[in-house]
Amino acid sequence: MNSITRSFRRYFVAGLLVWMPIYITFFVVHFIVHLLDGTLALLPNSYHPEQLIGYKIPGLGVIFTILILLVTGLLVTNFIGNRLLALWEKTVARIPLIRSIHSSTKQVVHAVVQPNGNAFRKVVSIPYPHPGSWSIAFLTSDIIKTPWTDKELVNVFVPTTPNPTSGFLLFVPVKDIYEMDISVEEALRMVISLGVIIPESIKKIGVTI
Repeated sequence: MNSITRSFRRYFVAGLLVWMPIYITFFVVHFIVHLLDGTLALLPNSYHPEQLIGYKIPGLGVIFTILILLVTGLLVTNFIGNRLLALWEKTVARIPLIRSIHSSTKQVVHAVVQPNGNAFRKVVSIPYPHPGSWSIAFLTSDIIKTPWTDKELVNVFVPTTPNPTSGFLLFVPVKDIYEMDISVEEALRMVISLGVIIPESIKKIGVTI
């Protein structure tokens, strides 16, 4: 009976390891495609694909979104488009709440998208949430000086797991920063997997507790 139970568990786990990544990948891709398909609502109803060809084609919103971005980029990189963009940003800057949201979003997008942008400069480890424990964090600034302390500080973003898009912004003394020899991608994989996927540079010594 025990051998049957062990075999059942082994086969079940093996199947789970095959299908779970496939399911999660499909779910994420489906969500993104469905979200971008919503951009087709910008078109007049008579120009919707289902009106022209009689049925809906999933994924056309992705192509439409890419075309919008390309056309927008083409327009704003010439003189007239650049002037219109500057006029638009001056208008937005006069609206109190919208101004803050637009400015912050623009800075974040520039930091992430630009080739020379360093949104996450390095992967570091910091003593958080209390001394003796360590958390993975991303360095997001150079050394800064603040009015409330004489210490040299840096900004770090501590992601939550398994959703690294949320987390905490901390001001940490430079002396408490330990630079990790792993890439941002490896760190994100570790966070999303709840620590199950560990980079090769972090030595596994086995469970001894």
